[in-house]
Formats: sequence, structure tokens, C-alpha cells
Amino acid sequence: MKTLFEPVKLKNLELKNRLVRSATWENVANLSGEIGGEAYRIYRELATGGVGAIVTGFTSVSPSDHYFGGMMRLSGDKLIPKYKKLTDIAHSEKCAILTQIALGAYYRNSDEVAEDDMTPAEIQDAIKMFVDAAKRAELAGFDGVQIHAAHFFFLSRFISPYCNHRTDAYGGTTENRAKILLDILAGIKKNSPSLHVSIKINCNDFQRGGLDEDESLAVCKILAAAGIDSIEVSGNGTSVRGVRAYFNEGYFSPSAVKIAEEVDVPVIVVGGWRSRGVMEKFVRDSKIELLSLSRPLIREPDLPLKFQSGESVVSQCISCNACYSTPEHRCVFRR
Repeated sequence: MKTLFEPVKLKNLELKNRLVRSATWENVANLSGEIGGEAYRIYRELATGGVGAIVTGFTSVSPSDHYFGGMMRLSGDKLIPKYKKLTDIAHSEKCAILTQIALGAYYRNSDEVAEDDMTPAEIQDAIKMFVDAAKRAELAGFDGVQIHAAHFFFLSRFISPYCNHRTDAYGGTTENRAKILLDILAGIKKNSPSLHVSIKINCNDFQRGGLDEDESLAVCKILAAAGIDSIEVSGNGTSVRGVRAYFNEGYFSPSAVKIAEEVDVPVIVVGGWRSRGVMEKFVRDSKIELLSLSRPLIREPDLPLKFQSGESVVSQCISCNACYSTPEHRCVFRR
């Protein structure tokens, strides 16, 4: 019987418990993607707070990606030492750490290029950027990478029938639209075999004509067959307001449960976890391996330790989303 606070072994990854800090944008990097004291403070606080693993915030694979500000990057070798310090902080607390490799958009001469308009050479360039960034992550000491294919960023749009209307090998069928993910996965597995390779994917685009629950499951099956090491289930329209303990927790969990029942890889689910009791029961009664948290750890980075010690059984997070309007995503209620 699975429990929340027990060690877990995955491919190339060992965790001290089943709680994962889900990737959260912090706006702590300069234009070049370099990080410094504020980033180290945030991640030290998370690592000492008792979470089993951390997935970093959105880390762009491209030096020309300016989809939004403050993005961390692994787009050049000169950045590796800055991120080595970050992984050293996590490992000093026996906390695993993965970086979320991502792309907001593909740019040509400073102009954003729609997925339909990318040339075959540009698609290969994007794939190479992900593979190269993963190698830098490996050199920086990360335990793994998470390919960001959710939330309607570049890869999420590319696999969605709402955005991708290509007629070549990278468009049309579900298999063709997922091919970019398979090419990235194969490249990372070949070049950085020591890494745990995860992926974050929408269970539903919640957009007419977009990726729905059935097609998301189909993509997950394709990824599982290709050797993905874990899948984190999310969805468009994240950070739902009004989440309350014992009432409406785990809003992506029904889709995640279906995926976990049909793929033979560990499944992680994010979205509205607030109470230890609900989380414990969900882990015990389902095939889900890990639960990931974002906003509760903005409010209480030490929530895992509080849960484990019995000091607290419910997160103080009230799902107001006010943290998103502050620098570095700070909780407005923290002193």
C-alpha cells in the first residue's frame, strides 16, 4: 500500500517522498537567463521544506525566446555554473531536482513563427535546442528534465489540433503531431542517458478543436511506448480559484487516474491539492505515483514537513492567485 511519506524509486531518480514541487514561474532571471541570490533563496527554502523533488520554473532552451520576462535559460554553456549552484543547494538537502526545459515560441529574426509556418529545418532546430539544453542540465547536476508540453506554450500548441494544421510528417494525425516530442525524447535519451526524462502535458486543452482527454491519453500511450520515464498531468486553465480542502481538491485527478491505468510509467498529477488526508487517500487508492504542488508551496515552502510531522493537515493557501501579480510570485499573506 502506497503512502505519501515513503521513499520512491523511478528511472534514474530517487525521492524521499511522493511530493513534488510543480514547475512555477518565478521571474528571477535576467535577459540572458542567469540566476542569482533570489533564485537560490527560493530554491533553498523549497529544498529545506521537505519536498521529495523540485521541478524548476520554466527554463527556456533558446537564447532568442522572449515569450515572457524573467525566464531562466539553459541555452548556452556559460549558464551551466549558475545552475550547478542551484542543484548543489537542492542536493545538500537530499532533494531531487529536475529542470523544466521549455520554449515559449519559436522565433525567426526576432519574430514569432506559428507552428504551421515553421520550415522542416526550423523544427529540427527546435528539437536540437531541447536536446542541447538537456545536456547542459546533465552537466549542471540536475537529476532530470521535464519537457514542457502543457499550458499552450510551444510544444503544447504543436501537439494540439487547434494550432497544428501541418500536412507533413509533423502534422495531421495524433502520431504525427506527437513526433516532435518523440524526436526530443530520443535525442535526450541518446545524449544524456543519466537523466530522468519527464513530460508535462495537458489532459485537455479546454479549447474547441484542441487536444481532448481521449487524444491526450493517446499521446501519453505513444510517449510511454517510446520510453518516457514519467508523465505529469496538468491542463489549460491552471490555478483554479476557490479550491477548498476536502471539497474540490485534485481537479485534474480524474483524467490522471485514467492515464495511470493505461500507461506503464509513473504518473504525477498537479492541481488543487490542499489536505494531507485527501492526498494520502488518493495515493493509496489510485495508481498515481506522485502528487505535485505549486501554490501551496508559495504560501508554505515547508508544508511537506508540516504534513509529515503532524503540525498541519491543511494548506493555508486560499487559491486567490494574488501571488501571480507580485514579483517572484510571492504569497501576499506571508510575512
